Amino acid sequence: MTAVRVGVFDYRMSNLASVTKALEHVGAEVVIVRAPSEADGVDAVVLPGVGNFGQATEQLAEQGLDDAARDAVLAGTPLLGICLGMQLLFDDSEESPGTRGLGLIPGSVRRLQTSLKVPNIGWRNVSWSDQRSDTAPEAFYFVHSFVCEPNDPAHVLATADHGGLFCAAAGVPDLMGVQFHPEKSSTVGLRLLSGWLSGVAARASRTPA
Repeated sequence: MTAVRVGVFDYRMSNLASVTKALEHVGAEVVIVRAPSEADGVDAVVLPGVGNFGQATEQLAEQGLDDAARDAVLAGTPLLGICLGMQLLFDDSEESPGTRGLGLIPGSVRRLQTSLKVPNIGWRNVSWSDQRSDTAPEAFYFVHSFVCEPNDPAHVLATADHGGLFCAAAGVPDLMGVQFHPEKSSTVGLRLLSGWLSGVAARASRTPA
């Protein structure tokens, strides 16, 4: 079976090494993408990220990776955003007023409203919208001060709790973002990446060459 080629965007604001290692561990052939042309021919795209929303959008635009991400989604290429990478999929963020995100999921990024400590750092149980009621939530590792708020509640794929429920994953067909770090979430994180990769492989097998 041919390995799934995953383009990981490197815009100098991501934990590139750990994301790459996790994807390779579950069987992906990773292509580091620093320019739009380097994403040609990949089966899927991963947009990782840590840091400031405004700085990240500037870096993406400087390297032309903002349009590359939009083009990938328009072409139907599966895209996974991780942490800040998830937030960049939205229209804007309170962290950087006046700065536009990629606009791939309608909605905004808001400061996490809680009486508990911010940033939210640590393991939190995640409940998926399609999860059976008799299945226990699984814990993923979070580090964040802002949360995504999709305009359409149907785009919320999972929630977690830190003094109140917040969106832990969001998406539309072929496009998903997770607020947690699967690459830092041990076995459960690797299982999520493996499942996502299997979905990418199944889609690629149905797509005419």
